[in-house]
Amino acid sequence: MSMYGRDPWGGPLEINAADSATDDDRSRNLNEMDRAALSRPLDETQQSWLLGPAEQKKKKKYVDLGCIIVSRTIFVWTVGSIVAAALLVGLITLIVKTVPRHHHSHAPADNYTLALHKALMFFNAQRSGKIPKHNNVSWRGSSGLSDGKGKQASFYKDLVGGYYDAGDAIKFHFPASFAMTMLSWSVIEYSAKYEAAGELNHVKELIKWGSDYFLKTFNSSADTIDRIVAQVGSGDTSGGSTTPNDHYCWMRPEDIDYERPVTECSSCSDLAAEMAAALASASIVFKDNKAYSQKLVHGAKTLFKFAREQRGRYSASGSEASIFYNSTSYWDEFIWGGAWLYYATGNNTYLQLATMPGLAKHAGAFWGGPDYGVLSWDNKLAGAQLLLSRLRLFLSPGYPYEEILRTFHNQTSIFMCSYLPIFTKFNRTKGGMIELNHGRPQPLQYTVNAAFLATLYSDYLEAADTPGWYCGPNFYSTDVLRDFAKTQIDYILGKNPRKMSYIVGFGNHYPKHVHHRGASIPKNKIRYNCKGGWKWRDTSKPNPNTLVGAMVAGPDRHDGFHDVRTNYNYTEPTIAGNAGLVAALVALSGDKTTGIDKNTIFSAVPPMFPTPPPPPAPWKP
Repeated sequence: MSMYGRDPWGGPLEINAADSATDDDRSRNLNEMDRAALSRPLDETQQSWLLGPAEQKKKKKYVDLGCIIVSRTIFVWTVGSIVAAALLVGLITLIVKTVPRHHHSHAPADNYTLALHKALMFFNAQRSGKIPKHNNVSWRGSSGLSDGKGKQASFYKDLVGGYYDAGDAIKFHFPASFAMTMLSWSVIEYSAKYEAAGELNHVKELIKWGSDYFLKTFNSSADTIDRIVAQVGSGDTSGGSTTPNDHYCWMRPEDIDYERPVTECSSCSDLAAEMAAALASASIVFKDNKAYSQKLVHGAKTLFKFAREQRGRYSASGSEASIFYNSTSYWDEFIWGGAWLYYATGNNTYLQLATMPGLAKHAGAFWGGPDYGVLSWDNKLAGAQLLLSRLRLFLSPGYPYEEILRTFHNQTSIFMCSYLPIFTKFNRTKGGMIELNHGRPQPLQYTVNAAFLATLYSDYLEAADTPGWYCGPNFYSTDVLRDFAKTQIDYILGKNPRKMSYIVGFGNHYPKHVHHRGASIPKNKIRYNCKGGWKWRDTSKPNPNTLVGAMVAGPDRHDGFHDVRTNYNYTEPTIAGNAGLVAALVALSGDKTTGIDKNTIFSAVPPMFPTPPPPPAPWKP
C-alpha cells in the first residue's frame, strides 16, 4: 500500500509503507555489517581509502537551508558575490559623497538665462542711497544721502534710497512703482526659474530695496493719508533754464551738490494705486516674512484708499511729471491695484471693485483703440485683464464675477491674437520687431512687456490643460505665443539686421555710448561739477564704465540705431523697460516644463464657494 503526501514544492510526495516499516531493521543490519567489516584489521593504505587523510573530517558537499538544499560551492559563491557587490556599492557611495562636487548644469545655460543675469545687474547700478557692500558695480557708490532731509513738520523723515529712473538721477515714483510690480509679478509666477538661474535671492533683494523706499514716501503707519511724494529731483530745462538740476548738469550721482526738490501730490490716484499694486505684489513675494508682508499690505491698503478718495491724475496741472511720465488715466490703475490687493488680502471688496463693469468701461476695456493690448508704465489694462483671467482659469469664482471675468478672458485672447504676425493691427519692421508704439521712439520697453504677457498666458493655458486659444474661427496652440515672445526677445539679443544686442554687455556687439551719467564719467577721484561733466556727455569715446544689463531705448522703425550718447531716444535705458525685460527673460528661460507657480498668488484667497444666482422672478399669469 502506498500513501501520497503533498510536496511543498507543488508535486505529490509518495511514501512506501513497506519500506518504512523495515527502516529500523535495515539500520540494525548496517550496523552489524560495519562491525563485521571492522573486526578485521586494515592496513594504512586500506584505511586511507575508506577514511581519507588522518584527522580530517570529510566536508559536506551540500548546505541545508531549511527549505532548500544547495551545493556548498554555489552557496559560497553566492554569498561571496553579495558581499563583494555590497562592498563595491559602499565604495562608490563613499567616493560620490567625499569627492568635491563641481556644480555643472546638465546643459549650458540658454541665452535667456545668460541675459537675465545681466538684466538684473542694471538695477544694482541704478541704486540710490547708501550702497550695500555686495552691490557688485565697482564704479557706483552711495549717493542722494540728503534726499528729503531737513524739511520740518513733514509726513516723511527722509527719502534716501530707491532707484534712479534712467540716465539721470531723478526718482520718478510712477514708473518706479510699475517696475517693482513687474519684478514681483515675475517672481510670484516663476520663482522656480529664478531659483534654477541662481537669481531668486538677488531679485527679491532688488524688490525689497524698492518697497522699503516706497514705504518712506507716505505715512505708511497711518490708515488714512492726504498726500504722498511723487518725485525727488528735477529735470525741467524748458525756457533755456540754467538752474542746476538733474538734466542740466552731467555729473556722477555721487558728486551731486545742487538742491534736489521733492514733489508732493494730494490728488494722484494713478500714482497711489500703482504704488499700492507694487506693495501688494511685494507682500506676496515676502509672504514667508509675516511681519514685513503685513507691513506692505497695510501700506498698500492705505495708498489704495487714498487713491479712491482723492481723485486726480498725478501729472495734471502742468507738473513736471507731465513732461516725462504723463499719465493718461487712473482707471486702469484702479483695476490693476484692486486685483493685486485682492490677491494680497483675499478681501472680496477689492475683487468687487476690480470687476466693476463701470471701471472697465472707463479704462477702455470695451472699445479697443490703437494701444489696446499694449502694457506700459502708463497703461496697465492689458496686465490687469490677464491677471484677472488667471482667477477665472484656476479658481473659477462663478457668480457674480463670472460675466466680467469671462469678458476679461476673451479680451486677453483678442489682444494675444493681435500680437501674431498673421494679424495686421501692429506693423513690424523688416527685421521683425513688432511696433507696439506705432513707430514712435523707444519701442523696446513695449516689446518686452508684450513678450512677457504672451509667454505668461501661454503658461497659464498649459497649466489649465488647455492646448491653445481661438482667434476668430482659427485655433492656435500655446507654442505660437511662445514663438512670438522668442522672436521679439531674440531680436533684442542680436538677431536683427544690425546684428546688435540692445542689452549692454550681452554678446560682442552692443551700444557703447549709453545715455547715462554714471557710466559715461570715469571714476578717477576727480569731481566734475555741473558743467564739468559736459565733456564726457559730448565725447565720441565709448563709456569708461560698462552699464551691464541695461536695455537701451531701441532702434527706429527702419531697424536703424545710432549709438550716440546725446540721443536718448536710442541709447537711454530705464528701470521700467528693464523690469519688463527681466520678466520676459525669466519666463522664457530654462526648461519649458517648469511652468508657472499655480498657487502662491492665491495664498491669501479664501476657498471659493460661488454664490448661487438669484432665483427668477415669480411667474405671474
